[in-house]
Amino acid sequence: MPTITVDRKDFFERIGRDYTAKEFDELLFEYGLELDEDTTTDPDHPAGEPHQLKIEVPANRYDLLCTEGISRALKHYLNPNLGVPTYTLKPAPATAQIRPYFACAILRNVKFNKISYDSFIDLQDKLHQNLARKRTLVAVGTHDLDKIAPGEISYEALPPSQIKFAPLNKQQVYDANELMTLYKEDKHLSKYLHIIENSPVFPIIYSSERKVLSMPPIINSDGTKISVATQNIFIDVTATDETKLGFVMDVLVTMFSEYCSEPFTVEPVRVEYTDASPGGARTVITPNLAARPFLARTSYINSCTGLSLDRPAVIENLRKMGLDAFVPIPGQEFKALNESGLVIAEEDLIHILVPPTRPDILHECDIMEDAAVAYGFNNLKRTFPSTNTVAKPFPINKLGDVMRRQCSEAGWLEVLPLTLCSHDENFKFLNRKDPGDIAVVLANPKTIEYQIVRTSLLPGLLKTVRENRKHALPLRIFEVSDVVLKDPKAERQSRNVRRVAGIYCGRKAGFEISQGLVDRLMLALGVPNITNSKDKETGFYIKAVEDATYFPDRSAQIWYRPPAVAGAHVVFAPVASADESNAGAAAPSAATPAEPPSKLDSVKEAISSVLPSSASSRDILIGSVGILHPSVLKAYELDYPASSFEFDLEPFL
Repeated sequence: MPTITVDRKDFFERIGRDYTAKEFDELLFEYGLELDEDTTTDPDHPAGEPHQLKIEVPANRYDLLCTEGISRALKHYLNPNLGVPTYTLKPAPATAQIRPYFACAILRNVKFNKISYDSFIDLQDKLHQNLARKRTLVAVGTHDLDKIAPGEISYEALPPSQIKFAPLNKQQVYDANELMTLYKEDKHLSKYLHIIENSPVFPIIYSSERKVLSMPPIINSDGTKISVATQNIFIDVTATDETKLGFVMDVLVTMFSEYCSEPFTVEPVRVEYTDASPGGARTVITPNLAARPFLARTSYINSCTGLSLDRPAVIENLRKMGLDAFVPIPGQEFKALNESGLVIAEEDLIHILVPPTRPDILHECDIMEDAAVAYGFNNLKRTFPSTNTVAKPFPINKLGDVMRRQCSEAGWLEVLPLTLCSHDENFKFLNRKDPGDIAVVLANPKTIEYQIVRTSLLPGLLKTVRENRKHALPLRIFEVSDVVLKDPKAERQSRNVRRVAGIYCGRKAGFEISQGLVDRLMLALGVPNITNSKDKETGFYIKAVEDATYFPDRSAQIWYRPPAVAGAHVVFAPVASADESNAGAAAPSAATPAEPPSKLDSVKEAISSVLPSSASSRDILIGSVGILHPSVLKAYELDYPASSFEFDLEPFL
């Protein structure tokens, strides 16, 4: 969760009283926040430095990302009668808009001090990192309005060579291409260049005198930079997501409009969209700042929290959380955003106006959660559920835990690599060919490292050995997890297959060590080793085979022969097999209670006992074991020989 640092003295002045560290910790806990640190309790805090509070806030509460938001929320919580602030809009001159999406606002006669100014800048950065997803969705620019010529402000898209201005904190004029080169070495701005650097045109904002205000989402112009002394602020917000555009603008202006000479008064800007814009030609007044109407039911809130509150008590709790809740007014039209068509009793209904500071309120359950927070989670009664159930693990998970314990007791260390890997790591590096119909491929991978969902556990294990090759040898690691295979018959066109795999890496390949662990796991499963593959009994055996992943003459397949007749409690899962003749082999499903054998069955059994065995026809290829090929070791940058094993667990269910 985000951690917000606030000045302790200033914060308590905003709330209206001082708190000890323990009292303030309890207040935050009641509201659903957490006090991470109070420097008054830190003996190493530098003398003379102002004390600070570090507060953890929920990731979806964008209104709590600054001092102003947290203090305002706590004031409403402590005194619900304060009421929700009303935000006023006053008309302003038009601006032209030619790219989606754009919004503006003006804050007049602002009075900042150092603390509030730093909080204003810090909130922009937190919104960029959080809600705006590192400026990819939304970018904010703030300017001194007194330094901008009156008239229309245009938002355009031009080739980089045509854009020239002096960026923030620079006196020299650069074109956009030179700026991209300049900021590649900048620790802060370099991480945003990729957003526009490959585009043939860059976004740019001009004043009526064709002076650059900003090149979003990278940098503002030095000519309009703000300071503590700035009185009139022009805010521009550009975005690729119109919903996030509104959220960011609303949070920014509602938090800092309290510093205007008329508190909570915002001067809007009219944005004119052209025909080429999404939604066509239209005119939008920004920011909107309209409260969003919602419905809530007293019975629903009580059923979820286990309480028996009446409607006035629920309304009071909601007001403590800054929501404007009230009893429905007869004859008033109220079009709620979450109206579902349900018939709700008049005495059960609550009307709520959600302020623009709360974009996290989306459903009735969010309102219920606020009511529970206001009532106090510690005050909720602990009760037994009305129904009793007995839980038990899924069979495949229980089997996986058995494998983990056996491997750990044998001295092997469990690792948890990533599920995604590159195409080469999954196929080329293992000397395997991609048949094109088994791997789930990502449509738009962010990096070359995460192109497909793994079809084998070996790539992750080999990368783990590579990153830990400086550790003392030998390395014994294993993993029990899922791989994903395409399956046209499945509802999601793919299925998970639980496997166990391990790698031994040392000065010797250790084939016998990997095979020994396989034997131990089979012993734990109660599956005997069949020395002669033609035997009729159930069990497992290994068969020598040439596999490009392994060293020549040093690899084998692991085969499993399930029982000829499964008991009523046994269900065999489908198994992926590298052998097409066995790929479709499925063991019988749960059988019905067996009937007494007839005379004909007895004769058949007697005849089959003297004929050659056909037990091998039900054998399933479940995995492989061997010494890894030198080319595989080279591809993963390993300097020592290694052996590995991998097999499916689902046939043993």
